[in-house]
Amino acid sequence: MKALVPTACCRLALSLRAPSLGSRQRLPQIEARYTAILSRAWSHWLKVALSVFLYCVSVSAQTVQFLPEVDTYLTLSPMFRVYNQTKDDRDGGDSTQITSGPSLQLYLKPLLKLKKITAFDLDDSKPRPLVLEAGYRYITAPNEPFESRFTTAVTFRFPMTFGFLISDRNRADLDWKSGTPFNWRYRNKFTLERTFSIHSYHPIPYVAFEPYYESQYAKWSTTTEYVGCLLPVGKHVQFNPYYEHENDTGSTKGNKQEQYVGLAVYFFFSVSAPRNAKQP
Repeated sequence: MKALVPTACCRLALSLRAPSLGSRQRLPQIEARYTAILSRAWSHWLKVALSVFLYCVSVSAQTVQFLPEVDTYLTLSPMFRVYNQTKDDRDGGDSTQITSGPSLQLYLKPLLKLKKITAFDLDDSKPRPLVLEAGYRYITAPNEPFESRFTTAVTFRFPMTFGFLISDRNRADLDWKSGTPFNWRYRNKFTLERTFSIHSYHPIPYVAFEPYYESQYAKWSTTTEYVGCLLPVGKHVQFNPYYEHENDTGSTKGNKQEQYVGLAVYFFFSVSAPRNAKQP
């Protein structure tokens, strides 16, 4: 089977010229010679391509890390919500650590246009043009003292044409850790998303970009890009599988590249009047 393609090519090339009687007599030898050459070349490049593929798979398996996350939201009123977050947090070049803690969110009234383009998103904050947030995180890492983090955030949302939604989150983290100086960082996450319809299902793909300014380095030390998709399931659960690429220039090792595959699971509950029906 390997010789079929080279043999056909060889015969086609030799048939394009008017051969003499001697050439016709030597045709089987020439054909066999070129078939052997092309077969060896074909096998060689096939082995090279397979080796490169296996190398890439091996490198990816070593460098791509997994980030799990579970968030539970409880809406207390049309203007107020609390949630608890637990995740493997390596944001901003941090090492392996577990972050957990509560947050409070305060809303403005929803916009009609935002309600329309986020009708199938389970997140109650999506129709709000302004969301204020404050929270606390308890951070633990192997062989390290625990760290306390206070967070504040302001998120703006803008409805766009063709059903697109833009979110701009401005967040500040204030960190206290025993034996180390106080540090803070500012992070600005810009997200573009849109809901699509696949029969009766409505996935929400998105892209996001987030730079970090960190006080310990006195510069914009990290940039992070995200590609993901929100997947609502029923009325209370939403999955968020995503890919994250992080470029960290704050460490002593210079420009450090990190790749992550994350899966966040969001649970939404409410003790207030439910939001307008959004599921078919």
